[in-house]
Amino acid sequence: MKNKVQLITYVDRLSGAGLPALGRLLKGPLAGVFGGVHLLPFYHPIDGVDAGFDPIDHAQVDPRLGDWEDVRALGAEFDVMADLIVNHVSCESAAFKDFQARGDDSPYAGMFLTLDKVFPAGASEAELAKIYRPRPGLPFSAMTLKHGEKRLLWTTFTSQQIDIDVCDPKGAAYLDGILLRFQAAGVCVLRLDAAGYAIKKSGTSCFMIPETHAYIALLRRRSRELGMEVLVEIHSYYLEQIEIAKKVDWVYDFALPPLVLHALYTAEAGPLKAWLEISPRNAITVLDTHDGIGVIDVGADAASSRPGLLSAAAIDALVETIHERSKGQSRQATGAAASNLDLYQVNCTYYDALGRDDRDYLLARVIQFFAPGIPQVYYMGLLAEPNDMARLEETGVGRDINRHAFTAQELKDALVRPVVRALLGLIGFRNAHPAFAGTFALLPCGKTELALGWKKKDEFAVLQVGLVSRRTQIEFSSPSGPRTLALDEITGPFTL
Repeated sequence: MKNKVQLITYVDRLSGAGLPALGRLLKGPLAGVFGGVHLLPFYHPIDGVDAGFDPIDHAQVDPRLGDWEDVRALGAEFDVMADLIVNHVSCESAAFKDFQARGDDSPYAGMFLTLDKVFPAGASEAELAKIYRPRPGLPFSAMTLKHGEKRLLWTTFTSQQIDIDVCDPKGAAYLDGILLRFQAAGVCVLRLDAAGYAIKKSGTSCFMIPETHAYIALLRRRSRELGMEVLVEIHSYYLEQIEIAKKVDWVYDFALPPLVLHALYTAEAGPLKAWLEISPRNAITVLDTHDGIGVIDVGADAASSRPGLLSAAAIDALVETIHERSKGQSRQATGAAASNLDLYQVNCTYYDALGRDDRDYLLARVIQFFAPGIPQVYYMGLLAEPNDMARLEETGVGRDINRHAFTAQELKDALVRPVVRALLGLIGFRNAHPAFAGTFALLPCGKTELALGWKKKDEFAVLQVGLVSRRTQIEFSSPSGPRTLALDEITGPFTL
């Protein structure tokens, strides 16, 4: 993956059309801005119960967006990342329909995970209570097959998303077929979606157990054989993220978004500094994604009570401040107020989480760009977009507050907003300065200050932030000698 800022987007919500239109946008108005693009699920269909993360056919591009040749054309000019949805398929998939109709006589019967596969002698209350859940309730759905046989299927997320037995030959062949399809289309990075739930074992939490780590390592070996890098998407305790990072190419820095908010809300730099000292260097940094703002990543370890990066009181205050800065909109989209009850996320755009304050928003972004790793910017964040309350009201799905579908005119208008122009300038600086190919260091500073530095031989870039005053400047090497820029001086593209 190129050491340049990456874009995360749904194919149709930013371009307003399909893959060719997105390519024209990246080569036109956004020319030179991004080194790669994470295409959120573009499989058939893109508008299921989970916005494409419940594919009926993972190996087919939704024809409304284009085809695999369009993916290949995009990959010829940009690093293309695609989601391998490891844990489940749609209940509308051909394989599951065949299993429903034929039961154990179906050649696909082994592909789907039933309760008795994991608990052949039955499950005790204690064993069921031990299963880690991202949402309320147990991870099972009762289903009646065509001939009246009743089965309990594992459904970690929704009853429409049927969990795969990845250890069964049929399940393994299904996923390998997708890998081969990606390779043929020029995909160079895989994002392993929900891989932490892929392995279920009785007597365990069924989440990120040792067997899961081994399975992720197996997927990485196979992907590398096919010439693809692997990014693992796991929301978990921060020390576990550090361990995961040792076994894959890339891991998300999901602790960064809440820690940056905490620093800006409280002017307390300590927790953010403590994390940046130890955070994985092979990280993909984000502030926002297609999901909510996670908090589990900075919390205590529920299994062992080891302390988190933030205390429980600090996390409560963080969540309440998000609700306050968004004028209560995030509260309407989070938890029991929304149909997708993710227990560890607050649904809100990052721009609204900072009260639509352009200065604070750009400050958050420049901290992200100086943090260790390669930055990704979500399409809503690129355009500093506020919450989409109309879409939330229309769908009742909390995460839709952060998934606006732009018209061509809205996109054109957004790209000329001063905050967006300044963000494009910061992206250009992060892409162009050679120091970011060197080493990162936290530099000495006060308790309410940040000093983040990068150095490669004689090249350097240093970010200095006063969290109380909000005074922010970048010192950097350039062909004409050392330079210093205040954050508010960056109003658009500039040259080194």
